[in-house]
Amino acid sequence: MSEIRQTGKSVDDAIASALEKLNAVREQVDVRVITRGKKGFLGFGAVPAEVAVTRLPEPDVQEPAEELNEELNEGLKKEPAAETPEMPEETAPAPADDETQPDIPAAVLQDDPAEEPAGPERSDEEIEAETTAYLQEVVQDMGVDDLSITCNLDGKVMDFQLDSEKAAFLIGKRGATLNALQQLAQLIANKGTGTYKVVRLDVGDYRKRREESLELLADRMADKAVRSGRKVELEPMPSNERKVLHNALADRLDIETYSEGKDPRRYLVIEPIK
Repeated sequence: MSEIRQTGKSVDDAIASALEKLNAVREQVDVRVITRGKKGFLGFGAVPAEVAVTRLPEPDVQEPAEELNEELNEGLKKEPAAETPEMPEETAPAPADDETQPDIPAAVLQDDPAEEPAGPERSDEEIEAETTAYLQEVVQDMGVDDLSITCNLDGKVMDFQLDSEKAAFLIGKRGATLNALQQLAQLIANKGTGTYKVVRLDVGDYRKRREESLELLADRMADKAVRSGRKVELEPMPSNERKVLHNALADRLDIETYSEGKDPRRYLVIEPIK
């Protein structure tokens, strides 16, 4: 692990500068606040904030199984159009192909939910129970045997909270494994139903921390684009993460944002307005 100390006008500024130097995002580091600093009065007595930022080791994840991406793509293609709502381009999560994921056994994917004939309408409780059981089976076959799952139902939205000692393993690099599991759960929840459920998976507060890190990244990269006078291209990200970046920069008048490329290599571009 590498640690650097960084100062700034505020703790957030110091953290942002350290992240840029380490080429990392918030969930990849541990932050220790040394001093929160003081603004002073009329420029006198000001004390900068100082933080110690340590890069955490990458989680030990396995190479992705080719069957996972094939089954996900095939399942999404076969899902009946009537069951898929109209959604903006930036809302459907899709794992980038440069992310490493644990090996989800193909055996649990052979029973393609999209191929089954529509049965009787299922209640929310039945959908929750079937989706939970499926996730338990998949994760157990991945080698995680201490998983606990809770679900919160809010209309069409089903929030599943996953808890395990192997949380980093379930998240994967930049959330790739979690996104893949979420897509599988989405297929199961909408199998043979006449209504559409939005399934969201989270481990701990990863989604919230990831969103905060992306918002910090958005501001830093926008400032960089304005300083340099050149557009900045970010790494490929799932569409839900690009949406976070778009929203974080929506009120800025000195830059514009747009996406380029094709999924799963689609990326965000920040361009200064001259």
